[in-house]
Amino acid sequence: FKPTQLYSATSEKLTIMVPNDFFKKWLDRYYMGMIRREIAKISGHEMEVDFILPPKYSNIKKRKNVSLKKKRSVSRLNHKFHFNSFVVGNNNRLAHAAALAVAQSPARAYNPLFIYGKVGLGKTHLLQAIGHYITENSELTFTYLSSEQFTNELINAIRDDKTTAFRRRYRNTDVLMVDDIHFLAGKERTQEEFFHTFNALHEAHKQIVLSSDRSPIEIPTLEKRLQSRFEWGLIADIQSPDLETRIAILKKKAEIENMELTDEVATFIAERIKTNIRKLEGCLVRITAHSSLFKEKIDMNSVKEILKGILPEEKPRPITVELVQKTVSKYYKIKESTIKGKKRSRSIAFPR
Repeated sequence: FKPTQLYSATSEKLTIMVPNDFFKKWLDRYYMGMIRREIAKISGHEMEVDFILPPKYSNIKKRKNVSLKKKRSVSRLNHKFHFNSFVVGNNNRLAHAAALAVAQSPARAYNPLFIYGKVGLGKTHLLQAIGHYITENSELTFTYLSSEQFTNELINAIRDDKTTAFRRRYRNTDVLMVDDIHFLAGKERTQEEFFHTFNALHEAHKQIVLSSDRSPIEIPTLEKRLQSRFEWGLIADIQSPDLETRIAILKKKAEIENMELTDEVATFIAERIKTNIRKLEGCLVRITAHSSLFKEKIDMNSVKEILKGILPEEKPRPITVELVQKTVSKYYKIKESTIKGKKRSRSIAFPR
């Protein structure tokens, strides 16, 4: 190996210069497997290895080398999804605390961590926040993907006869985060593969984080053995945010976008969108775009016009006998049962 030298290195390929064709053939025939294994240990993933002979002309420049340090992640994360941009309320306090604990101490706090809730409530935000935290605060590797991507990659690996590389990729990561795991339902081969991936990671004390739109027991056609493993750690649900949390979310997003949002406007939007945070954010994006494009100041009248057809119309509250009784008793500070009773004193008869 002494006469060889590194010619170039990228994140996917290592090029080694050898003195002559004999060296090239000898290394390729007898040592290629060992070289690839050692490089995979260093970089954390498989790399292509190529041997080249010395350039014929001395003015050929060497390619720029890159570090062979362990690859941190192969995942794409939304740059906005950090813990400090996540608004914590009573509806998501447990899920947020558990996700932060996992990010700070992977495989020591809750393993697996299973977060579930309806669409648009912040599950993806928390999973990606874990990825960002790991990137900024440790040397661990992580992989974030959707269950649909896991399924598609498995199909491609089977088709191309690359299942070994597929397994190595997901079983060698320190933290595996899979979004929308409920889409595994009904996919028998994918469930089988994920079952073994789960076992390999858990036995190696690697962290697993999953998200779903329902709890493990409610996922239809999910194998019992997978359901059981999903329940090994902590299951945290995210509910729809209350009014105060929805207002806080709008104010936080407006602050991030450097937009002025009055309490009146925030309350107006939050009172009409009650279950989906993405829709809340969508309204804010629409208002911001309108203000920027038309140079208009945002007030209640402009907001009503901009969001016309998007916000549900406010339905008048039906007036019932029970509502009247409750309102009157609250105003006069007397019990409803007293109003309905037989006493005829002035202080009771008048409200009655």
